[in-house]
Amino acid sequence: MSDNRPMRHFLDFERPIAELEGKIEELRHLSAANGLNIAEEVARLAGQVERLLRQTYGKLTPWQKVLVARHPERPHCRDFIAGLVDEFTPLAGDRAFGEDAAVLGGIGRFRGKSVVVLGTEKGADTEARVKHNFGMARPEGYRKAKRLMRLAEHFQLPVLSFVDTAGAYPGIDAEARGQSEAIASAIETCLDIRVPVVASVIGEGGSGGAIALAAGNTVLMLEHAIYSVISPEGCASILWRNGENAKDAAEALRLTAQEMLRLAIIDQIVAEPLGGAQRAPQEAIARLGETIDEALRPLAGLDGETLRRQRRQKFLAMGTGPGL
Repeated sequence: MSDNRPMRHFLDFERPIAELEGKIEELRHLSAANGLNIAEEVARLAGQVERLLRQTYGKLTPWQKVLVARHPERPHCRDFIAGLVDEFTPLAGDRAFGEDAAVLGGIGRFRGKSVVVLGTEKGADTEARVKHNFGMARPEGYRKAKRLMRLAEHFQLPVLSFVDTAGAYPGIDAEARGQSEAIASAIETCLDIRVPVVASVIGEGGSGGAIALAAGNTVLMLEHAIYSVISPEGCASILWRNGENAKDAAEALRLTAQEMLRLAIIDQIVAEPLGGAQRAPQEAIARLGETIDEALRPLAGLDGETLRRQRRQKFLAMGTGPGL
């Protein structure tokens, strides 16, 4: 994924930015065709784009944050693994039913140290989205995650997880194979293993499908990611009986990274490049990598029982703080 690729998709609230960047591209094409020197005008317009990005992204509404978190050009789980984990070897299957492509897992090296990696992958194009079921895992995905977490504990390897899912798959086949039990068992395992767990919400953190991989000693969240008990559309369909109130639901759910930090649901917000991770994915990946490295250092010196106790106490304390 290249940071220099042209933007192909603009959100509705980014239209003024799109128009300015369109003018810059027109000037560059004109310069290339006629040999004109338009560097000064391009620099002026680029400055306007930067100012507009700062103004726009400095005051995003919760619903706009939802749109940014779902942006098709944001880096996905696979991109973070490729950018941060060397010698990644994928491991498949739950040893009970089959493989679930919505959950990626395997072993590799992070900053020279062996780790177990887990994550939910939405897919970057139509074919990949269908293959990965849009990041919505079935029971075998959560059982695979549970198996790999126990593998990490057996070999005393830290667990890194990258969460980006609208939620667990709600289909009849998933329910028939024990979806609720699989999610609950994955959460239990995540809280129980005696190795460091650092979880990162990189896009959408939806419901139990997200927390099954995110019950970590340290929970990080990208600046424009979201984390909620239900999607805004799902919430609106329950409370207002239609999806048109999704914006109101997004406001009520308090799903932004800033709200999650205030409520002590997460531990740290990782700043995204100006205009969101989709504008400079490699920079966003590098920033998260630095923060994960910083989070792992203090955990590395703790014994297994301390790690387990700290993690369980952290989640049991949620909902009792002064921010609620």
